Amino acid sequence: MKIAIIGTGYVGLVSGVCFAEFGFNVTCVDKDGSKIKRLKSGEVPIYEPGLETFLQRNVESNRLDFTRDLDAAVKNADVVFIAVGTPSRRGDGHADLSFVYSVSEEIARSLNDYTLIVTKSTVPVGTGKKVKEIIKTINPQAIFDVASNPEFLREGSAIEDFMRPDRVVVGIETDRAKQLMSALYRPLYLLETPIIFTSLESSELIKYASNAFLAVKISYINQMSDLCESVGANIDDIAKGMGLDERIGNKFLHTGPGYGGSCFPKDTLALVKTAKDNKTLLSLVEETVKYNDLRKLGMVDRIHKVVGDIKNKNIAILGLAFKPETDDMRESPSIDIINGLSKLKANIYVYDPAAMSEAKKIFSSKIHFSSSAQECLKDKDILVILTEWNEFRALNPKSILELMKGNTIIDLRNIFDPKEMSDARVNYFSLGR
Repeated sequence: MKIAIIGTGYVGLVSGVCFAEFGFNVTCVDKDGSKIKRLKSGEVPIYEPGLETFLQRNVESNRLDFTRDLDAAVKNADVVFIAVGTPSRRGDGHADLSFVYSVSEEIARSLNDYTLIVTKSTVPVGTGKKVKEIIKTINPQAIFDVASNPEFLREGSAIEDFMRPDRVVVGIETDRAKQLMSALYRPLYLLETPIIFTSLESSELIKYASNAFLAVKISYINQMSDLCESVGANIDDIAKGMGLDERIGNKFLHTGPGYGGSCFPKDTLALVKTAKDNKTLLSLVEETVKYNDLRKLGMVDRIHKVVGDIKNKNIAILGLAFKPETDDMRESPSIDIINGLSKLKANIYVYDPAAMSEAKKIFSSKIHFSSSAQECLKDKDILVILTEWNEFRALNPKSILELMKGNTIIDLRNIFDPKEMSDARVNYFSLGR
């Protein structure tokens, strides 16, 4: 079976590489010629553990190729995945589907024999039906089906998530489409991975519903963290006690400065807009969106309250990506926090193991970029932890204090032990404990 994947962003590239690893012949399509050249040479444009190894292996085995020629890729494919971006539309928060619809038009002009068109991008309810309509309008003679196959890839563990998923969701309309999608995911049958076949609409909504639920869960534990500070409880104990309840589970119960990334912010907002368009109340998600924005901004006030006058203070920031094991800074709390501290005239020094290139695009000359955690800490008055990378967890209070001029650590990811910090006479502040 031959697969074409349109779009070599995070979702498209990971999916293409992993389908090739399954043993299929995969052609990934992108309009960016320089990007295609880099991929052909085995260079991965994003940070994702294990991705480069998988890519190089499958390129060398001739199962994976990259091209700008969408027409040829579609003509040769049995299944075509649409994996282009669906960012928040400027002005109203709806998902911007212009790339999806534009690609659908191009696909329509290239169809000859029967082809299954699959939306891999995160798309609102009704998108699959619209894609079908577009293709039928442009190419009335085309023989095709449309399916939905949302991704559930976590940045930093995307390869494992694809190769060993907890479930695969597929929206279909015909038995022929079901058979093809079943064949694509046959390598997962030995793992007994649940493959859930639904309607197009249900499949599209499952992705949004899942992300919104997790966003609500994160916001809930963040609010509990604030309550813990008010009443003298410990959020770590609260999360552990909650997480042992199998109905709740222990994932996404870690307090922090707010969620970010490429999915939760835009998907929650798009879901709220979809609900409003359909005159349905989705107030829990709507309030979660508002609360998360306020929480990220509120971290600046929290730091200010701890430090007092921030002007001309030298502040070390460790962590810029929205989570560890990725270079993704989209909607990262670090952006709001650093911009807020800069407005208060603080001198900001930053380091992240993977996101420095992205940070330089965002902050330009506003801040100082360090080449290591140690360089970032040297002679600084204050340390702020914004991303829980393992290399930051490995730092001990003695080594930190030897490098810093001051002794204040504001840990917004709770990676350090308060007692250990207290014993070392660190002026230590964390969340909810």
